[in-house]
Amino acid sequence: MRERLALVRHRVAVMSGKGGVGKSTVSANLAWGLARAGRRVGLLDTDIHGPNLPLMLGISDVRFSAISESEIEPVAVSDASLPGTLHVASVANIGYGDDTALIWRGPMKLGLIKQFLADVAWGELDYLVIDTPPGTGDEALTIGQFIKPMTGIVIVTTPQEVALLDARKSVDFAAQMKIPVIGIVENMADSGDVAVFGSGGGERAARELEMPFLGRIGMDPRIVTCGDGGRVFLAEYPDSPAGEQFSVILEGITTWCERSGKDGA
Repeated sequence: MRERLALVRHRVAVMSGKGGVGKSTVSANLAWGLARAGRRVGLLDTDIHGPNLPLMLGISDVRFSAISESEIEPVAVSDASLPGTLHVASVANIGYGDDTALIWRGPMKLGLIKQFLADVAWGELDYLVIDTPPGTGDEALTIGQFIKPMTGIVIVTTPQEVALLDARKSVDFAAQMKIPVIGIVENMADSGDVAVFGSGGGERAARELEMPFLGRIGMDPRIVTCGDGGRVFLAEYPDSPAGEQFSVILEGITTWCERSGKDGA
């Protein structure tokens, strides 16, 4: 595990205090955007019970292949428009049926995450993006304990107060684990005629918690249709308002990592 992680320059975890805030959507677009910028990117899906990233990236039908008895080759996202590379490791690529419930206790889940860290042959990476399940439980704790040093955490929330309460818990988790918070992303903000959750709550929470605010992503129904169709929104609609907002957030994360994040060693 140490040998593989030593080849990764920046390790960025994407967290949320609650489910349904679009954390996996942010992770997928972040990873794709980094590869678009010419980076070598790995995307690790640690959401064992709800592994959605392969569907969002159009690789849900692709299975892992073994390099050797102790090495697994991650799944490549093939896109001729990407100057960089993007590889994914998710439980969805193991071969379980789409309707199969993984009724696993903590030790089995943690064992799989450790295996991903130790056995997946990522090679040299500029960024390893880790998509975590909601909350601050076993999976997040395992990532925080075994991926050291962690460059930082990106916290995703929606504007309403119930989500902001849980986002604050993610900030406290980062403090207790001694992991820097890169910033807070406000997703599903009201945009134009689409008014559902309000707007500005994530920015207010960032200000109250004295954390960087990376930006807000407005509601756009095409984000949903892209994800369901195995297409990356940032690839399809880069010039849309939400696409430009994704790009601003991506720039903020990369700038923070390059200037303040610690290189893996």
